[in-house]
Amino acid sequence: MTKRYNTSIITAVLLNWYNEEGRDLPWRETTDPYRIWISEIILQQTRVAQGKDYYFRLIERFPNVESLAIAEENEILKLWQGLGYYTRARNMHTAAKQIMNNFNGIFPATHSDILSLKGIGEYTAAAIASIAFNEPYAVVDGNVLRVIARLFGIALSIHSSEGKKAIKILAQSLLDIKNPGRYNQAVMDFGALICTPAQPQCMRCVLQDYCIAFAENRVNKLPVNNRKITLKNRYFHYFHIQYNGSTFLHKRDESDIWKNLFEFPLIETAESLDFTELEKTEAFRRLFGGVSFLSVDQYISVKHQLTHQSIHTRFYRIIIPDDIPYNPPVGIFTIKDELLTDYPVSRLMHKYIETI
Repeated sequence: MTKRYNTSIITAVLLNWYNEEGRDLPWRETTDPYRIWISEIILQQTRVAQGKDYYFRLIERFPNVESLAIAEENEILKLWQGLGYYTRARNMHTAAKQIMNNFNGIFPATHSDILSLKGIGEYTAAAIASIAFNEPYAVVDGNVLRVIARLFGIALSIHSSEGKKAIKILAQSLLDIKNPGRYNQAVMDFGALICTPAQPQCMRCVLQDYCIAFAENRVNKLPVNNRKITLKNRYFHYFHIQYNGSTFLHKRDESDIWKNLFEFPLIETAESLDFTELEKTEAFRRLFGGVSFLSVDQYISVKHQLTHQSIHTRFYRIIIPDDIPYNPPVGIFTIKDELLTDYPVSRLMHKYIETI
């Protein structure tokens, strides 16, 4: 049992594995904290394969902090489109402004200062501080939680304060103080490639001899996750209104999903309604008040799954004859049809636009 808890051996074995099997990723070719930061924000909720192209596009358009700070939010959101979790992009924009205002445009070099930036938590601060500045902070993300919980047989929930504390202490004890950035990248890769959530590659695992979960046949039972996700059902009805060669949009500005993204006029209902039922609602009358005639040209039903929400959506393409006056409610504006793709939209909206 003592052998399994020898952290220096585990660290050495892990680093040797990384030297042979570590992923070749573009942001690992630099110690520029700005580029490392951009990559880490992208990868917070995104697979590496998907994130690469976004990384290249963002770095090409915004090669430094200043260019990102002075950019228009709409342009950033448009480049981010498809990645989801748009709060990351908005926070990134705010953090760039913080760096310009509070750090004279120079990316902060200490863990505490990095942590002060909008949208940066303990994991991201540790990653940037260790990789860019060689500061001895161990990263703890989902991959690391899983690797350590299995290695050391942690029976505590990874979402409990006790479980988090225990794993954080073990993570720090494994850290290679001389090269913390390389170690952090090694353990993240190990969790992503070998010690995976489903079907872990135990027969290929170089840490098999030190793994308590493997020795006790508990690999598939760890880490312990007692968090229950409650799904909320929401019912969206979008109206792609075509009138005089134009369509209509509005900007989501409430504190809700897809904040500051654009979408067609929307009616949200508490339950699923068909079009006939929808026509009887006050929201429908407000949206199309004064219109004496309209036709439904197309109807598409889409279900869009978010982490905690199921969005049941119906898209209606509405044709209003050119000779009928139409004045939409406040907040809804008109654009030429051909400009629709210029606006940053949610993945749900984008799915529909691809069908037009």
